[in-house]
Amino acid sequence: MTASGTPPFQGLRVLDFSRVIAGPACTQTLADFGADVIKIENPAGGDDTRNMAGPSHGGESHFFLAFNRGKRSLALDMSKAAARDIVCALAAQSDVAIQNFRPGVAERLGIDYAALAAVNPRLIYVSISAYGGQGPFSDRPGFDPVLQAEAGMMAMNGPIEGPPMRHPLSIIDTFTSLHATTAIATALYARTETGKGQHVELALFDAAVAATSNAAQHYLTGGTMLARAGNAHPTAAPVNVLTARDGPVYLALGNQRLWEQLCRLIERPDLAEDPRFATMAARREHRDALYAALDAVFGAEPRAYWAEKLRSLPVGPVLTVAESLDGEIVAAREMVRTVDHPGGPMRQLGSPYHFSDTPVDDRHRAPLLGEHTDEVLGTLCGLDVERIAELRAMGVVA
Repeated sequence: MTASGTPPFQGLRVLDFSRVIAGPACTQTLADFGADVIKIENPAGGDDTRNMAGPSHGGESHFFLAFNRGKRSLALDMSKAAARDIVCALAAQSDVAIQNFRPGVAERLGIDYAALAAVNPRLIYVSISAYGGQGPFSDRPGFDPVLQAEAGMMAMNGPIEGPPMRHPLSIIDTFTSLHATTAIATALYARTETGKGQHVELALFDAAVAATSNAAQHYLTGGTMLARAGNAHPTAAPVNVLTARDGPVYLALGNQRLWEQLCRLIERPDLAEDPRFATMAARREHRDALYAALDAVFGAEPRAYWAEKLRSLPVGPVLTVAESLDGEIVAAREMVRTVDHPGGPMRQLGSPYHFSDTPVDDRHRAPLLGEHTDEVLGTLCGLDVERIAELRAMGVVA
C-alpha cells in the first residue's frame, strides 16, 4: 500500500517526558504518524536505555534505538527552576504531554496535569505508572516480568510439569504503549467536540490484566482456569510445535476443517479416519499419539517443504529473530528500514501501520542526546544564542 498524502498526525506536537519502553514506544508511534515529538531528557545520561548493555551504533544502545526513532531530543535538567519556564513555553504550544514517572514525581517537578493544563487547557496529558496514580499500590515500582507474574500470565506459560515462565519480551510495556496511543487519538477526537484536553491515566497492571482477556473470562464465567499447555493449546489439537527434518515448525489447526485439510495435504487420510483423531475431543484426549504420528510425517522433509506444501494452512517454521529479519516475509513487508545515522547507515524496524492516504513517516533515526536543544529553544521558546549559552553554563540544558 502506497500513500501519497501527509502523515495523519502532522502538525501535532508532543512533549515526551517518558523513559524506557511504555512511554517511548507510544511516542515513537506518534512520531511515525507525523507528530513532532520532543523528547525531554536529563542532560546527565538521558533516557535510562541510552547506555543499556548490548550492541550499539554511533554510541547509542540498540535498546534506545528501538523505541525512539523520529524524535527530537532536548536535554533539560528538570530539577532546575529555569527548566519549568521552558516546559511551560513548550506546553503552551503542544497537543500532548506524556510521562511515566512514579506517582508524585511530576507534581514535585511542577509538570503534572494541573500545572500544564493551566498553561494550555487543550493539552492531552498522559500518565503511565505501574499500579495507577492513586490507591494502596500506587507507590510500588513495577517492571514487566513482575506484572506478568501478578496478572496471572506467568502461571499460564511454560511446560505443563515445569515452573511458571515469563515472556522474554516486554509485552506489558508494549500493550500499555498501544493503549496509550489509542487513548491519545481518542482524546484528540474528543477535543474536537469539547475544545478541551484531559488527563489520561494508564497503569501497566491494568494493561496486563486486560491482556488475559479470554483466559480471565474463562475463570469469571466458569470458575476454573485454563490448564497450562506449554507450546500446545489447552483445548484444541493439533496446535503445537512439530519437528521437521531441519528444525521445528508450528501448527495452529484449531478446528475440524483445518485438520481434515491437513490430512489431505500430507496424504494421510488414515489419520483423519482414525477414531483417536476423528474429532477435536478425541484428538485432545489422544494428543500424545497424535503428535507422535505427525512428527513422523514432518520429520521426513525440511521446513521449507512444509511451508510451501501447507501454504493454505496456518503452519510456519519456528525461526530465530535473525532468520525472521533476514527472511523473505520481512523483506516483502518492508519491515526493516535502512536510515542514515552519524555513526553510519543503520538498519532498524519500520512501522507496522499502512494507511491508504496518510503515510507513516518511519524513515528517521533516534536522536543523539541533546541533538535538538538549540533548535527547540530557539524556534519554539524564542531564546537567543546568548540566553541558550547562559542556560547551558548554568547546567539547565545541554
